[in-house]
Order: sequence, then structure tokens, then C-alpha cells
Amino acid sequence: MGIKIIKKLPTPEEIIAELPIPEHFKQLKKTRDDEIRNVFENKDDRFILIIGPCSADNEDSVCEYLGRLALIQEKVKDSVIIIPRIYTNKPRTTGEGYKGMAHQPDPNKEPDLLEGLKAIRKLHLRALCEYNLPAADEMLYPENYSYLEDVLAYVAIGARSVENQQHRLTVSGVEVPVGMKNPTSGDISVMLNSIYAAQLNHTFVYNGCEVETSGNPLAHAILRGAVDSYGRNLPNYHYEDLINLTNEYSKQGLVNPAIIIDTNHSNSMKHYNEQPRIAREVLMSRKYDTTLKTMIKGLLVESYLIEGKQNIGEDIYGKSITDPCIGWETTEKLIYYIAENVK
Repeated sequence: MGIKIIKKLPTPEEIIAELPIPEHFKQLKKTRDDEIRNVFENKDDRFILIIGPCSADNEDSVCEYLGRLALIQEKVKDSVIIIPRIYTNKPRTTGEGYKGMAHQPDPNKEPDLLEGLKAIRKLHLRALCEYNLPAADEMLYPENYSYLEDVLAYVAIGARSVENQQHRLTVSGVEVPVGMKNPTSGDISVMLNSIYAAQLNHTFVYNGCEVETSGNPLAHAILRGAVDSYGRNLPNYHYEDLINLTNEYSKQGLVNPAIIIDTNHSNSMKHYNEQPRIAREVLMSRKYDTTLKTMIKGLLVESYLIEGKQNIGEDIYGKSITDPCIGWETTEKLIYYIAENVK
């Protein structure tokens, strides 16, 4: 057999018992969950901003970033709910390269999944307990979700995972909002079918058990642009794209129809510094059309302390080692602009 067992990993219950949420922070997490849920259920008109590094590669620099976000959150709390982007699993198109903190808690060292699972839970706990900002992560591996299910405020399903049956079924048992991206082909019917599946209840095998889910009424769409058969990037955040999606959404009969716009990836044509411009255009479209103002709930932005990206081994503090990000100065200006233009 081509699979070699290295070691048996602790169960999610064992990791959670070793690194639990302190009791006095459980109510804070519930309050934050209720606030975010209310946005997706049209009970709160605040705007969601999911923002942070492309990948969480270093605990110290991520936490410095979180500290800065927390200060701004207090200033914009009446109009914007900030959800830090702490992505601890990184999809790789060819399978090569850094796969995230869950695999390599130190990008300069060999993979260590046991230490990785502890590291990602510790980082998410710090976001909640030190900065009062429960965070978002991508569900790249459905099995890994169990290690973080009590600390996450938001979950994203990537463009390459959205067609996967196990992802769809697992999302149906998640109790926080889950954004499901359009596939790289740009076919929004695939995304809408995934949302439909995630909102239903299911019985399936999960982590070695037969489980039953109740459905997730907060599953919704993320537009991230597309790639055509020639490898060209095709944005889908423009006004016409947004109107088309709202029309298709209505045909599906989905509950809590909602849209998040990813300002990077194919939407930015892989030009990370276009993200503030894209955010401004989306906000303008939202102001122009009342339906869009109701359905567009927020933005997804890639941002870090220092703009751009670096190669593994350069060890530039606070600079992305995966996709390039906008830097802090641009980030701060963007958040204040959003706060002033969402009402």
C-alpha cells in the first residue's frame, strides 16, 4: 500500500480538552456569533469585513496584525463587523509548496501535523481571547474543521472544493455562516447548487462516525472571479455580475440569500493592490441598487502588515509567503472608507 502511517493523531475532543476556550470567553463568542448571524438574517444592517493574510504563517506577526485590527474594530463597530482572516490550511494548485500552519507550524521546517493542529487552535484561541475577534478559516480539509469548530466565527469553502460532496455535507452541519465560492470556471450554478445542498439536512460518514446534520441556513455565495480555458482571469464583481447572481439566487428559493465579494484572486486579475478600488466599486453598486444593498453582506480582503509577498526563507516579519497582500497603511484607510460608505 502506498500510504505509510507516521503516527496516530489525537482526536478533536482530545485537542480541545488540551486547549479549551476559557469559560468566560464562551459568552463573548456566542454574542459575536449572534451579531454575525443577525447580519445574514437581515436583522442587523452592519457590513461584514473578512480581512487578513492570505495564509497565517507566523503566530507573532498574525497576532500583531490582530491587535491593530482590534483597535480599529472598536472605532467602526457601529457600521462594520470585522472577522479576521486566519487561514491555516493553504490549497496548492500543483500540490507543491507551503500547505499552511496546520501542516508546517514553522514554514522553514519539515511538516509536523500534530504540532500544526495545536498551533492552529492556539492561534484561533488567541484571536478570540486576547483580541475579542473570533476569526474565519478555510475548510480545505473537512476533517480538520472538528479541531476548530467551537472557535470559528466564519468558514469559507474554496473554488476547488465547492463541488466536493464531503465539503457540501460537512457545511450542512456547521453552525456559523459558510461562504461557498464560485468554482474557478466561474459557473455560478455550481456554487448555488452547493449552497442548496448545504442548507439541507444529510446523513453521512464523518470522522469514522455515521452523523446526521440539520442543514445550514447561513450558507451563502462568495464571488471570487473565474479563469477561462486560456488561463485568463475574468472578474465577476461588476454591477451586471451582481444583478445576474441576485436573479439566479431568487430562482433557487434559498433562505437568507447573501453575497460576499472576494476582492483578490481572479477578481483583482491577481493584482493585489487593486483590492481597494474593487471594494469601492462594490460599495457603489450596493448604494445604487436596493436589492444589492440587502444581499451584499461584505467583502473578503487579503491584507497583512507589509504589502506584497516574499519567498519562504526570507523571513520578513509580517509579509505574506503565499499570495501578495495589501499592507497595513492601505488596510487602515480601506477599513475607514468602508465604514463611511456602507450606510
